[in-house]
Amino acid sequence: MCTTCGCATGELRIEGDDESDLKRLKPFGALHPASLGYHFRKPAAPVVKEERGLHFGLGPAHSHAAGLSQGRMVQIEQDILSRNNQYAEENRRQLAGQRILALNLLSSPGSGKTRLLTETILALRDRHRIAVIEGDQQTTNDADRIRATGAPAIQINTGKGCHLDAAMVRAALTRLAPQDGSIVMIENVGNLVCPAGFDLGEAHKVVVLSVTEGEDKPLKYPDMFRAASLMLLNKVDLLPYLHFDVEQCIANARRVNPQIQVLQVSATSGHGMPAWYEWIEDAAARG
Repeated sequence: MCTTCGCATGELRIEGDDESDLKRLKPFGALHPASLGYHFRKPAAPVVKEERGLHFGLGPAHSHAAGLSQGRMVQIEQDILSRNNQYAEENRRQLAGQRILALNLLSSPGSGKTRLLTETILALRDRHRIAVIEGDQQTTNDADRIRATGAPAIQINTGKGCHLDAAMVRAALTRLAPQDGSIVMIENVGNLVCPAGFDLGEAHKVVVLSVTEGEDKPLKYPDMFRAASLMLLNKVDLLPYLHFDVEQCIANARRVNPQIQVLQVSATSGHGMPAWYEWIEDAAARG
C-alpha cells in the first residue's frame, strides 16, 4: 500500500504493452513501501482525538497508514516523490524540446472531464494536433470516446492504483509519439486527493469541478486546488436546478489558491467553452 495516497498494488496496463514491456517498465514500483524493503512490524500510531473530530493525518507526513510511524512515512514519501520527480523532469525536457503543451486534467469521478475533452478536440482539431493520455482503474471506455473524435489516445489502466505517475506518462508518451508543436491532454484518474501530489511533467494542472459536487470542495480538498493553475467550473447549465453558490465556490478556491484562474463552462450547452479554448491556445503560444 502506498503511504502517500493509500492505493494498493494492482495490475497496471498501458495499451500496447506485452509482458516484456511491463517487466522493462517496472511501473513505478517505488510507489509501494514493500518494494522499498520496509517491513510493517511497528504498532499502529495512536489515533489523535480532537474536540471536533478524529484526525488520522496529523504529523509531518500529513497522512496515516496502520503500522507505520510518521517519521517512516515521511521517509517513504520522500523516496517515492523523488523518483517520480526524476521521471517528471525527463518528461518536461522531452515535451519542451518538442514544443508540446501538456495539460493534466484532474477531478472527482463524474465531473465531465471526458465530455469536456471530446468537445475541446472537436473545436480545436483544425488548428491544433491533440493527443490524449487516459487514466482509469479499468476499461478503455474513455480512450475509445476520444478516438471517436479522430484524436490519438492511449489508455492507462492503473488497477488498484488511484492516480497516474510520471513513469506511466513517460511510457504512454513513448507509445503515442505526439508530433512537435502539438497538445497532449492527460485525463488523470478521477480523484481529488493523491493526483495533486504527483508531477507528471505537465505545464499546468487543470482541476474540473462540477456544480453538482458542492461549493465547499476546494476547502475539503485544498491540495488539489492549490496545485492547479485553472479551475473549470463545469455543468453550469444545471445551475437553475441546483442549490449551488457560484461566488462562494470561487471564493473558496481562491482562499486556498489566490492565483487560481476560474472559468465557468458547460461542455453540454457550450457556455464558456470559447474562453477555455482561448486559455489553451494562449498556454500553447507561451510554450
